[in-house]
Amino acid sequence: MKSLPRSKVEMGNGNHKLPSREAIRAELQYRAQHKLESFYPETGPLRRELYVKHVEFFEAGSTKNERLFMAANRVGKSEGVGAYECALHLTGNYPDWWKGRRFARPIAAWAAGKDAKTTRDIIQLALLGPGPQYGTGMIPADLLIGTTPKVGVPEAVETIRVRHVSGSYSELQLKSYDSGVESFFGTKKDVIWLDEECEQKIYAECLMRTLSTVPGEPNGIILFTFTPLWGVTDIVREFMNAPEDSQKCFVQATWDDAPHLSAGTRAQLYASIPEYQRDARTKGIPQLGSGAIYPIPESDFLVDDFAVADYWPRAYGMDVGWQKTAAIWGAWDRDNDVAYLTGEHYRGQAEPLIHADAIKSRGVWIPGFIDPAANQRSQHDGERLLQKYRSLGLNLILAKNARDAGIYEVWTRLSTGKLKVFRSCRNWLDEFRTFARDENGKIINESSYHLMASTRYLFLGAMASWQCKERPKEKPDFGRHYATYGGSPSALWME
Repeated sequence: MKSLPRSKVEMGNGNHKLPSREAIRAELQYRAQHKLESFYPETGPLRRELYVKHVEFFEAGSTKNERLFMAANRVGKSEGVGAYECALHLTGNYPDWWKGRRFARPIAAWAAGKDAKTTRDIIQLALLGPGPQYGTGMIPADLLIGTTPKVGVPEAVETIRVRHVSGSYSELQLKSYDSGVESFFGTKKDVIWLDEECEQKIYAECLMRTLSTVPGEPNGIILFTFTPLWGVTDIVREFMNAPEDSQKCFVQATWDDAPHLSAGTRAQLYASIPEYQRDARTKGIPQLGSGAIYPIPESDFLVDDFAVADYWPRAYGMDVGWQKTAAIWGAWDRDNDVAYLTGEHYRGQAEPLIHADAIKSRGVWIPGFIDPAANQRSQHDGERLLQKYRSLGLNLILAKNARDAGIYEVWTRLSTGKLKVFRSCRNWLDEFRTFARDENGKIINESSYHLMASTRYLFLGAMASWQCKERPKEKPDFGRHYATYGGSPSALWME
């Protein structure tokens, strides 16, 4: 890409002539209309080498067709990542340092946001700049051929045509999720940029649009950019758990990866963010929404795994069912009144024998508190699950199922530092991050939160019933036996 033009400066005999107003005005106009060229420079305070995560995301495009930039707010995910890469593909004007995906021909692309207004105010603004005289966004003004308006949305654009270096033109359509999945039917697309998270069915439809039907022709690409305020959704989980050899990858960016955010700006933003959203908005960590049942930062309770002392009482909570059976183990440091969640069992569509063997492998002596409804459920053969599990060797106690009281007990311990969670409890964390109430106060998809229920059973059960691992035999108490051996300490060794 060409560098920005320098102002004319006449030099001679050591005298410098300042540029004219016209020259300054021309240069400022050029910069405004060629914003694309100013991003990720080689030198300066905002030089490319400081944007490690952004460049990592771009480079991943050379091998991955589906990429997620899961980032904190204000790190440049919409403008500096989504709009920037889209503009490169639309124009074919790639910088020399670019190692990501390249298209040697004009492309057909989509860019979509939450609704028509946010698509206009975020995506359109980033690509075109403010109207009605477009050309100060990521798409250079001299490469912008034209736009068509979107019916029903003031000042919104539906289609953008961009001149490609090949001489022909690329076309980008702006879409929104609120139009429904049907609006994402269509022909093959080379690039789809999704700004903010969408429903699974819309993502699946976009994925279909990028699949090539021509032998030898590569598939198109999907760029996903959002802050994970919905928690660990199915889409987030797909990317986070994707094997290395799959076509999916994600890059996580925090405020530390955005050198354009000053310390003062960070402090001001941080103070305005609700506590339960701080991990998501500053670190790009999937977090809870505004209806969070446990609005507590993970950093307050997550701890690295460690060997639990044998003298700490232990127990587990258990929630049973055919679709999913779950158990969570706890260990209690009674001296400090701090409980730890130390392990989990999480498996679906398996017979009780399978679950029982897995649970017993952690210690047959450990008591479990089970969902009281298990005494009334049946599974294939109609036997009571409670009796079935007991017959398989589990030491089970019926737990109290006072839901709100249980939630309050867990919340109290979490908020006061009296409940910690081992980092290895990944499924527990997944449930915790999306455990929320809707606007009517009802728990969203309550039946799917098996480990949250198990935790409730664990702490509503009398902690006095938790059991310690059998201690090793103690050494003889020399003082107690001293008189037995005629007052001769040496005689104790002959016992």
